[in-house]
Amino acid sequence: MVAAVAALLLVSSCALADDSSVSQDGERSGGLNMQEAADRADRILDETFSGIKPPVEWVHGESTEGNCDVSRRRAVTTVISEERRGSFLGVVERQWQKAGYRQVGVNASAQSPATYFETPDRFRVRLLIGGRGQAFFEVATPCVDRSSVSKPTPRAGGDEHVGEPVPAPNVRDGFWSVGAP
Repeated sequence: MVAAVAALLLVSSCALADDSSVSQDGERSGGLNMQEAADRADRILDETFSGIKPPVEWVHGESTEGNCDVSRRRAVTTVISEERRGSFLGVVERQWQKAGYRQVGVNASAQSPATYFETPDRFRVRLLIGGRGQAFFEVATPCVDRSSVSKPTPRAGGDEHVGEPVPAPNVRDGFWSVGAP
């Protein structure tokens, strides 16, 4: 009887504990809070875009918050021709592999090709080519300590679209937009 009461108290106290900083596999994410994780996600995206040559134009997509995680998104507004989409995916994949990210999935569909990676600190990154060939990037954070999260900071000289619909690709580029492989 005493063992049953002790087990019931243990289960009850676990249910009351705030486990928002613990992932599904029971691990904390380095003591980060949601704002710090969002900042890390923004840095991952910044590093990704700085490695795309020639550079592309982009806008912030929707930023979302879960109970203990954050997702940051960016959409490319440079037109990436159908002939250059494979090259674009390859540039990003090689950059992520060089950074030590592990590939966790691929969608080889001609309609919506995508590649999925995970960073050593368990952030999930995705590049998806969607409608009209628009490239969409997302970084999803692991479960971290709950906190408030600010919107992504607009880049200097960039269009401000935070919280607005993402525009269709409309910027032509002498490399990414041409119709030759």
